[in-house]
Amino acid sequence: ALRTFPKLLYGEGHAYALPLTGSGTEQSVQSLSTAALREFHGTWFKPNNATMVVVGDTTLDEISPELEKLFRGWREGDVPKKNIATVLQKDSSSVYLVDRPGSEQSIIFAGHVAPPRANADEIAIQAMNDVLGGNFSARINMNLREDKHWSYGARSLLVNAEGQRPFIVYAPVQSDKTRESMAEIQKELAGIVNDAPPTEDEVSKVKARSTLSLPGRWETAGAVAGSVREIVRFGLPDDYWNTYADQVNALDVAAVTKAAHEVIHPDRLVWVVVGDRAKIEQEVRDLGLGNISLIDADGNPIPDKASVAAQH
Repeated sequence: ALRTFPKLLYGEGHAYALPLTGSGTEQSVQSLSTAALREFHGTWFKPNNATMVVVGDTTLDEISPELEKLFRGWREGDVPKKNIATVLQKDSSSVYLVDRPGSEQSIIFAGHVAPPRANADEIAIQAMNDVLGGNFSARINMNLREDKHWSYGARSLLVNAEGQRPFIVYAPVQSDKTRESMAEIQKELAGIVNDAPPTEDEVSKVKARSTLSLPGRWETAGAVAGSVREIVRFGLPDDYWNTYADQVNALDVAAVTKAAHEVIHPDRLVWVVVGDRAKIEQEVRDLGLGNISLIDADGNPIPDKASVAAQH
């Protein structure tokens, strides 16, 4: 699912269409060469395409001469611009099925593109996702795990990116509850923008979790560096973390509800289901969530043999 989902969201040629596993494809790995690795390094590793973050018992005056000495031979150069063009939401929902014969579970992905990490409503968006599926006690996990016992854990997440991010609902479920689990996911996504908006109690709990956990967020130098890298990577204000708690505490139900309407599109979902086709296909079709396509583990379309046989 991680391999196939991005290309279905972004389309061929987009920088974010590559597998989220980071593993490439069998063909791309087999074609790797030393020359290709050198070319990649020479293309992208430039000082004008890099930012160094240093956290430790030092000062800028102390560290700068050392950095100048170590990196003085590193030359600037042109760097290609990646294709992170804006992608439109799908016109309607669609379902992609990957056959994994004998699988005891089905892996369900459902999602679409969402606003970039750096946006004016990000804190409200994160709060909305925490209500929906970002925490253990969020709606999706409480439904599929705690109430129904169909999954060991289910969640929703936003994968941080400079451009439009993937919004993903992720649920590994027992095979014989694939249809029912997809129906519940659809219900939760539709509910938060329709008849079950975030409640005062849910928003209060999310705000408390986000702020009361802050003292433990920067216990190590590595953790501090990670937060600084986030500021650098996404162009956030230098005082982002200084004002973070106040911004979270300023949230209300209206802001979180607005974020749900901005992000969640329950009628424009891309579904990827990896499971035993013989056991789950007909039930998934009966749901009527969208056109169903069969794909292989690399996301390539494969013929629907049953349909071909029927035509002849």
